Amino acid sequence: MECMIVYAVDAGGEYVTLDEIFRRHPSDARGIYVNLTNRCTCACTFCLRTMKKMAEEHTLWLRQEPLTGEVRKELDEAFSKHGDKINEVVFCGFGEPTMRLEDLVYLLKYAKENFHGIKTRLNTNGLSDLNYNRDTAPDFGGGILDTISISLNASNAERYLALTRSEFGARSYDAMLEFATHCKKYVADVVLTVVDHVEDEEEIEKCRKICSERGLRLRVRAYEDK
Repeated sequence: MECMIVYAVDAGGEYVTLDEIFRRHPSDARGIYVNLTNRCTCACTFCLRTMKKMAEEHTLWLRQEPLTGEVRKELDEAFSKHGDKINEVVFCGFGEPTMRLEDLVYLLKYAKENFHGIKTRLNTNGLSDLNYNRDTAPDFGGGILDTISISLNASNAERYLALTRSEFGARSYDAMLEFATHCKKYVADVVLTVVDHVEDEEEIEKCRKICSERGLRLRVRAYEDK
């Protein structure tokens, strides 16, 4: 059974094929998700990669990374069959999408050029600058990305590193915040996220203050543990 490259999310965080999601919810408009890689520069203690149970036919674990042509084909098929119900393409998956930065940018451009009016979003750990040793925010300019959602996770570098176990160490926190700030020049909607049940209200308020000081928006994500 092939792993899912383009997929949808149903109630309770169930990962399903697009045909299945639109069979269950024929009148709903929704976003679809693109799974590019298993690789990630973090090993977050709360990450569902190590905890979530998935049926074999609906797994997001890739046996091999899909070629851009394979992703294009799946997107073309998705919009051919369900285009009137798709309102956003989200690059997410079980790995960090920016591990394939060049392919990611290519596919964002492809979506914008071929699916009229579609919104695009990237969910990322925000550490691509460290991974590529350069400012990567400009890669997302030119209107190819509507929203970038960056994992803030904590209000300070020490807690951030304890939670994310980033391979880049203590410098990761400041690099992530700098990346988020740079993205404001290129992406209309820059969102930082924390996870409820991982952080208490006091910590979340500290994170909210960090976002406010930088002109960024905070979103509190629901915790998935199964």
